[in-house]
Amino acid sequence: MPFAIERDDDLLTVAVDGQLVVGNRQELKQLVLDEVEQGVRRVLIDFSNGGYIDSSGLGALVSLNKRIREQGGELRLAGLNDDLRTLFELTRLDTLFHLYGTRADALVGF
Repeated sequence: MPFAIERDDDLLTVAVDGQLVVGNRQELKQLVLDEVEQGVRRVLIDFSNGGYIDSSGLGALVSLNKRIREQGGELRLAGLNDDLRTLFELTRLDTLFHLYGTRADALVGF
């Protein structure tokens, strides 16, 4: 499985191992949405071990962000490498998501 999850009360942390692409984006979406339906309101997706996100992966993140906000929650992204951070800036998705350098930074005040 390319995703490792940890749940603590209403906080879900998902570590992406490798890539978020068309082949696994639905798995991530379903994993997170199942947890949101069970009461999770804070979701942190950590890309420290990830290196690539394709357009379908970006679409999955946008969809998740919308759904989590509709439930009164928040989605944060952490551990983006320079290439991923540039991708978010070029697509202006850095204005939609809360981006953090590390998992620890993202958890502050969450």
